[in-house]
Amino acid sequence: MTNLDEARALLREFPVVDGHNDLPWALREKAGYDLDRLDIAGHQHGHLHTDIPRLREGGVGAQYWSVYVPAEQPDPVAATLEQIDCVRQLLDRYQADLAPALTAADMEAARGEGRIASLMGAEGGHSIANSLGTLRGLYALGVRYMTLTHNSNVDWADSATDTPRANGLTAFGREVVREMNRLGMLVDLSHVAPSTMRDALDASTAPVVFSHSSARAVCDHPRNIPDDVLERLPANGGVAMVTFVPKFVLQAAVDWTAEADENMRAHGLHHLDTTAEAMKVHRAFEERTPRPIATVPVIADHLDHMREVAGIDHLGIGGDYDGTAFTPDGLNDVSGYPNLLAELLDRGWSRADLAKLTWQNSVRVLGAAEDVARDLQSKQAPSNATIESLDG
Repeated sequence: MTNLDEARALLREFPVVDGHNDLPWALREKAGYDLDRLDIAGHQHGHLHTDIPRLREGGVGAQYWSVYVPAEQPDPVAATLEQIDCVRQLLDRYQADLAPALTAADMEAARGEGRIASLMGAEGGHSIANSLGTLRGLYALGVRYMTLTHNSNVDWADSATDTPRANGLTAFGREVVREMNRLGMLVDLSHVAPSTMRDALDASTAPVVFSHSSARAVCDHPRNIPDDVLERLPANGGVAMVTFVPKFVLQAAVDWTAEADENMRAHGLHHLDTTAEAMKVHRAFEERTPRPIATVPVIADHLDHMREVAGIDHLGIGGDYDGTAFTPDGLNDVSGYPNLLAELLDRGWSRADLAKLTWQNSVRVLGAAEDVARDLQSKQAPSNATIESLDG
């Protein structure tokens, strides 16, 4: 049996729990949520990274669907509700393959049925508009983690990619974390500044997750996790889910992206501009300076390091498919997970190690958050704090 055959065999028993997939936003952007135009029952090569045949091929057994909206949305709460509605439409339409899941027990039940457990994660605290009532509303609608920030700060927490303002969490930010603990909603620390990571670990009585982040010691990008934070995961019980985005995992790609962004600014354009003029400038740059390509071994390097620092019980996978324009060779879409496991087998990872990485750790962390919530709900009423009352 080759390593790839062994990887596929393992995934049949312990499938991947993937922490972050942006399919709902891709469906909004590319098809206006028209599921007839982009029917994921069939292959959507060239349009999406994700469809049901490739989820099956990749050995995915549970997926956190991101209900992300940009922080710049005029009404981020309404847009988040539309994203949740998209996931519900997917669950209604593809019932034979996708199973709604709210708990660790639901995830195990879906695995037993041979369906893909489908959970939701909100990517960015802007989706609650500084309201703990809205946070509770998202939980009631099925959201099981919230990333505290996206690419920009919120009023109560600093992002990894914005100018520090709160130097971590404000008093209201700590109250958000406590209320998430009370609900049983996982605190997701991807995208946040290291100061916010540390403050959240101080405030949280439940395990945290990084739904899609890699190791900063391997690739020095602010989206990645510093070693001192990884070292705290065993005491917290949390899970860091390695991501595949080339500009976060490959130093050459980080440097190339910075150079490409500077080239756009030199032409008087924003680095995220996608107009025809901007794309012409970008294509000319890429012809002169070819884009560095990430590979499966690059991702395995991150996992090797994260395992050394945090331990095997605190690792998971969060590919960020359909949320990135570029993916590594061998991990081109959601069918690629067996290639990563085969690489790890080649590096000496055991079957037991891989079962923890793919399934067991991520199911355990949600179950642990549920246990904390049951205890807290027996002692605490919902918080009625406001940002005005705590942060002035």
